[in-house]
Amino acid sequence: MKATILTILKRTSLPAALVAAALGGCAQQQSQIATVNITRITQNWPKFINYNNQLASDTDAIQRSSASQQDKQRQLDELRRRFAKMQEEVTGDVRAAAEQVAGQRHFKLVITREFVGYGGTDITPDVEKILKITEKSPSP
Repeated sequence: MKATILTILKRTSLPAALVAAALGGCAQQQSQIATVNITRITQNWPKFINYNNQLASDTDAIQRSSASQQDKQRQLDELRRRFAKMQEEVTGDVRAAAEQVAGQRHFKLVITREFVGYGGTDITPDVEKILKITEKSPSP
């Protein structure tokens, strides 16, 4: 059975009781729920970082240009479309890697680590391995 990916956005308010109830019964046996730390992935994934840097650079260049407001708006609209495509691509990459790990390790559900108080099995290192991400050393 393919694992289901439930993305919890930072703006979503999910009661802690709901998460605790969902994860509560998993303590006695290996959890059937896996978690992925999206923050850690985005901080260490060169592909994501490069996309982010390019978009920031392009936005800055558009804002500093001497083009008319109409041209700037058109360029920003195009940049938003590029951003959406890039976001779709990296989300798909993470989803595919998480599904692969979930299938190999027999998890039924994969959720993002954000907003999970406790429970679940962290598969972030396995997802990072598939995406060829090496964790950066903490800055002093």
